Amino acid sequence: MIDDQALDHMRRPTITRPLLGLTILAVEDSLYACDALRLMCLHSGARLRRADCLKSARRHLQVYRPSAVIIDMGLPDGNGADLIFELSNTLPRVPVVLGTSGDSFAEDVAFAAGADGFLAKPIATLCVFQNAILQHLPKDRQPNGLRAIKSEPIQPDPVAFREDMAHMAEILGGPVNATMINYVTLFLQGVARTADDGVLESAASELADAHSKGAPIVDPVSRLADLVQDRMQDAVAM
Repeated sequence: MIDDQALDHMRRPTITRPLLGLTILAVEDSLYACDALRLMCLHSGARLRRADCLKSARRHLQVYRPSAVIIDMGLPDGNGADLIFELSNTLPRVPVVLGTSGDSFAEDVAFAAGADGFLAKPIATLCVFQNAILQHLPKDRQPNGLRAIKSEPIQPDPVAFREDMAHMAEILGGPVNATMINYVTLFLQGVARTADDGVLESAASELADAHSKGAPIVDPVSRLADLVQDRMQDAVAM
């Protein structure tokens, strides 16, 4: 039988598993982006829980207190900045609150809401992910000694990518309004960057730009919908 002291020692971070003992809540609607986080947590020793919207995240947070929360800035039921503000002003405070987005302008919004840090999509390396969390933890949660710097990219499951495309195809097949355009373009920009899909990212950005300028959006919506359909049907989309 393992006593409490031995169990605590087993959960302490190590140089190979620097996030051992931590529970991370990812508030992320993209299955593809969440799979990338899952792999990073797996390599780092952390446990990952997922909420796909603000409502689900608040339900999770009523039950348990994670070590860190990573919040996507564009969620289907609102802006991630709202949850960042709530967590930053609630006591006891979650130790680490990070924003994440494929939109570079979202970084300033996340920090203004009270985020401790920001992870740009795609997250560059495992080391970037680990450091974003570790730098905000107390010393007793830090691994002793030098950590090996791993620079190899994380490769999420292509099935998750296609499921994201199916989700977008369904939304693009429905009513076109400002809320839908804002959500779809932000979602697809983030997924496209994570998948290194420049064509899809460009099409999403073109729609966002046309909408912001009040220009006609029929053609940009149609082009984006066609690209999403192509990727959903292609067995080797990436």
